[in-house]
Amino acid sequence: MNKILTMVLGVILASVFTAANAGNYPSRPITFMTMTQPGAQIDRLTRGLGQRMSKILGQPINVKNVTGSHGTVMATELSKAKPDGYTIGVTSLTAYTYAPHHGKLIYKPEDFDYLTLVALNSSGFISKADAPWKTLKEAFAWHKKHNKAMVAMFHGADDRDAIIRIAKKEGVKLSLIPSKGGPSVIKAVTGGHAVVGYVGAILYKFVEAGKIKLIAAALGDRLPPIPDVPTLREQGYDEQVEMIVALVAPKGLPSDVKAKILAAADKLSKDKETQKFITENLLMRPVKWGEHHADKTVADLYKTFGMMAKK
Repeated sequence: MNKILTMVLGVILASVFTAANAGNYPSRPITFMTMTQPGAQIDRLTRGLGQRMSKILGQPINVKNVTGSHGTVMATELSKAKPDGYTIGVTSLTAYTYAPHHGKLIYKPEDFDYLTLVALNSSGFISKADAPWKTLKEAFAWHKKHNKAMVAMFHGADDRDAIIRIAKKEGVKLSLIPSKGGPSVIKAVTGGHAVVGYVGAILYKFVEAGKIKLIAAALGDRLPPIPDVPTLREQGYDEQVEMIVALVAPKGLPSDVKAKILAAADKLSKDKETQKFITENLLMRPVKWGEHHADKTVADLYKTFGMMAKK
């Protein structure tokens, strides 16, 4: 009887302790996990959002870089974290909507709370500035003419699979190299280790510096800072690669904890300086913030990519 009473009291005390901690949230520093290496555009976004949200929540927000497989390594670690609001991911949705259809993962999309979208990362395929082609189409034509395999560096499964499909269509062999984020792609391309690479908005400053050239816009439309470079579809490829960045947490956040995070995110969505930081400093595209829109986007993308995978 005493053992049963002790167990019941333990459960009650644990519940009270959890409720008290949730009510005081946040009572200690928060960790923002990011899928890229330091200096990458999503890393810069993560740190910028962390600094701004820290002021709202009243606790420091530290950044932890967990690289690998375009977010799936980070998503794996995030899925194991306690759903207490102290570990939040800032990540491309690809790891949650595309990757599950193309590999064995220990997590499922429903293992997470999708708190809000924050940005659409401008992205495209690049080559070294002095490469003998202006477009991706021309790059494949050059490799086919010279009977050479194209060495390409990719971010994740989505852009990797896109370039594989394109290479198959063009009849060119590929040699693929995985990356740890934008800086590693830039380094590989400028250093001659890869002739083509897929990269986010970090590309702009290197194009401006004359170190690389954009050879295909990966989004559905051209990139405004470099409007003369056609999209993948304009070059004859039925492809589109998007890096939609979101705040993601382990499933099961206490309702009041989630409410505080969502309220902080809502403030940032309405803050002109924050939006200027995203669209002008980082040159990312604006998106609609909010949990409902994030959930719908994830569900729609997961369904779309699932249908594509079946084909």
